[in-house]
Amino acid sequence: MSAISVTKARDNIYQLLSEVNLNSQPITITNNRGKNGVLIGEDDWNAIQETLYLNSIPGVAESIIAGGNTPIEECLPEEEVEW
Repeated sequence: MSAISVTKARDNIYQLLSEVNLNSQPITITNNRGKNGVLIGEDDWNAIQETLYLNSIPGVAESIIAGGNTPIEECLPEEEVEW
C-alpha cells in the first residue's frame, strides 16, 4: 500500500481518487499527529461491507465453501432453481 502525506493528498485529491478506483489499491494518508487514514475506492468499500455482513451470518461462509466444492454434476439444473 502506498502512502502520501495529508498535504500532498489535499493537493492531488482528484488524481488519488482516480488511482484508487482504477487500481483498487488503497492509499495511506499520513500526518504528523499520530493517526493516519486510508483512501479506498467506493466499490472496494462496498465489497468490504458486504463481506463483513455475510461473515456476520452464522454458517454462510461454510455454505459458500461447500457450494464451491460441490461437483457441477450434483448441482440442480438452472430451470429447477428457485430464486
